[in-house]
Amino acid sequence: MPGGVLILDAARLGAAERERLAPLVGARFGVPVRCGNEPLDVESAFDGARRQYNAAVLMAAAAERAAASGEKCLVVAAVDLFVPVLTFVFGQAALGGDAGVVSIHRLANEFYGMPRDDALLRRRLEKEVVHELGHMFGLYHCHQFECVMRSSTYVEEIDLKREDFCPACEARVRELGRPGAAGAA
Repeated sequence: MPGGVLILDAARLGAAERERLAPLVGARFGVPVRCGNEPLDVESAFDGARRQYNAAVLMAAAAERAAASGEKCLVVAAVDLFVPVLTFVFGQAALGGDAGVVSIHRLANEFYGMPRDDALLRRRLEKEVVHELGHMFGLYHCHQFECVMRSSTYVEEIDLKREDFCPACEARVRELGRPGAAGAA
């Protein structure tokens, strides 16, 4: 098992947000988590034809960081992500792997023409980080309506989810050798 999780802040969230995210993720998965803001070439993922950023390219960069550090690496970006078969994604991760990416671009109210809401953006980001790391720790999409591992096609679906795993997903996290989420429902 890797030594923990590195959340690489390519979105320039700021120190306070990174400090909030690390213990939240650590509590959910029972592993050490550190957040860093080391430089990452996000522009290498830009696809001019789509005017979006290829999530697979950013995942490859995360995989390089994971291999170098011995940790799982999740990149948090501020760009519009896509995978070739979908119009956009909020994030992507390798199932059982060491690399993933989440973007705040479509999590922000401003994208939808609504007033800025930093608290709502923070909750959405936390859910998506836990969701993608869940995949990295071996969890599939869940059919439980409020489980953080349920697939989300629209931002409103993220808002309806809880930050926690459902009992079945929490049990799966424990089965995979991690203590699971503190206070999970």
